[in-house]
Amino acid sequence: MRIGELSSRSGASVRSLRYYEEQGLLTSTRSASGQRHYTDDEVERVAFIQRLYAAGLSSRTIVELLPCAYAPSEENSDAALERMALERSRLSEHIADLQNTRDMLDELITTARTYRDGLRTGTHDHVRASLAEHDAPREVALSAADDRIE
Repeated sequence: MRIGELSSRSGASVRSLRYYEEQGLLTSTRSASGQRHYTDDEVERVAFIQRLYAAGLSSRTIVELLPCAYAPSEENSDAALERMALERSRLSEHIADLQNTRDMLDELITTARTYRDGLRTGTHDHVRASLAEHDAPREVALSAADDRIE
């Protein structure tokens, strides 16, 4: 089948299919005129690749995992399990960082509401001074977090 039909049958865009092939995730044969041709098995392979992407895996990681599915062996399965465990740890660390960022944003929202309420009651100067005292240690923590990111 040609790339347009694979796109229709798999739900993946033609652009995605070309990208998958570029990354070594998908293979095709070429006609004399250079058109890509795929087997029926590639529809299922594309669905599998899309599930791996949906799980947050990069194309480089997916290339490492494909032998487990297409050349099954205990060695390939062990390698795939180890790689997926590493990816899960990476995602867990990223989630923890995002939760910390969300918590900081929540504190900023609370601070902004407190300040706004002070504007309404005419006590914003007192609120500003109080907030400055409260946020001084936080600035040190934020600076340290920025250093970790860089």
